[in-house]
Amino acid sequence: MIDSDDDPIVAIATASGRSGIGVVRLSGAHIEPIVEAVLGVVLAAKLRPRHATRARFLDQNGRVIDDGIAILYRGPNSYTGQDVLELQGHGGPTVQRMLLARCLEAGRAIGARLAQPGEFTRRAFLNDRIDLAQAEAVADLIDASTEAAARSASRSLTGEFSNALSQLAERLTQARALIEACLDFPEEDLEQIGARDVRERVRELQHCVDDVMRRARLGAVLRDGLRAVLVGAPNVGKSSLLNALAGQDVAIVTPHPGTTRDRIERSVDIGSVVVNFIDTAGLRPTADEVERLGIDRTLAAVAESDLVLELVDATGEAGQDSHDAHDARLPFGADCGTDWRKGIGSHASHLLVVNKIDLSGDAPGLRDGRMYVSAKTGAGLDSLREELLRRAGWEHPPSDEGVYLARARHLDAIARTQQHLQQALSQLGPDGARPELAAEELRLAQLALGQITGQVVADDILGEIFSRFCIGK
Repeated sequence: MIDSDDDPIVAIATASGRSGIGVVRLSGAHIEPIVEAVLGVVLAAKLRPRHATRARFLDQNGRVIDDGIAILYRGPNSYTGQDVLELQGHGGPTVQRMLLARCLEAGRAIGARLAQPGEFTRRAFLNDRIDLAQAEAVADLIDASTEAAARSASRSLTGEFSNALSQLAERLTQARALIEACLDFPEEDLEQIGARDVRERVRELQHCVDDVMRRARLGAVLRDGLRAVLVGAPNVGKSSLLNALAGQDVAIVTPHPGTTRDRIERSVDIGSVVVNFIDTAGLRPTADEVERLGIDRTLAAVAESDLVLELVDATGEAGQDSHDAHDARLPFGADCGTDWRKGIGSHASHLLVVNKIDLSGDAPGLRDGRMYVSAKTGAGLDSLREELLRRAGWEHPPSDEGVYLARARHLDAIARTQQHLQQALSQLGPDGARPELAAEELRLAQLALGQITGQVVADDILGEIFSRFCIGK
């Protein structure tokens, strides 16, 4: 049998484990038989929508499973847009499982089933209670790892991100209408005036889309964090710096070169932004197979990173002449002549960090594009933190106001919108303007924006998005 979006669905909506309160949630077009079976016919008839009612939850023999609160929400004024019943009882796992089984048993005749991951929120989207960006914000709010991320997710959930996209779509519609008029009524001599007007509108749209992209990129950093990889020769202090930034001994530190063989990761909250630091194997020629594997993993980490912190020794020891002449031709795998910096992604930022200034006498801080620090004494670490945030696009102190908690698919859609707008502008040039091609580019730009909010979306995309939700949400 194919699952229907009208089937009564049931799930435990609270996290597994023991807690003071546990919630079992039901949603569907016809859940009355379940309500009457679990609460009793008399009490079910007395339920007032959106009012908490003390109730005893009954098994099939009329015995009490639990004593709690029942709240009925009538569609379409409910989370899912359908009738919803929430049974709030004690948070013991056994009690919750018994109540869940009872609801499924009572609804067997009407096709009640366990909810799939994210199915309550999926129904809210399908019933126009929220758009797709708001639906994703639900999961982001649950998963938020910092206060700033939670605030941004909350704003997206209330529609701030969607409203910005809606305004862009409306302006695109106006530009498309104007250019269509140029095509439909050429005898009115609108083409020259209209094309000029459309060009101005598209330029303004570009600025607006660029601003949305900037806010979305910052939101993506809030949501996913920054990946910062520490690279350099053995014994330059990569593990010591990781420990200093993390505030605890995460990595083993010894005077012997090559201590770190595998990547070590630690997430650190810096100014409400989570930075995922990755300590890697030191870069040097080696015949040790294990160490070479570690170096290969360093290359992979560099390619995946958002920030590359290249550490050098301020004293000129640790296999380097000095921090003014650091070697970029350290070996990777079998290719011993490769400049490793070529592996840095085009989107990533590179920062040279001069460590051990407690031994060299250098002053801490940023000078000439280099950050001078001492992992041992902590000198310069505050400046390093500020520089990491600045390179991520955050002001100091960081502010999440106006930031949209965006996902990779959002950034991709906005980037495609930017590309189509640029193509439209090129088709509206003063020499050889082709408004019919520009109109098509504007249509494609609007479709790309519509994919974010779900106005244009394929079923397989919906399945991928909601499958990542927890069951019961």
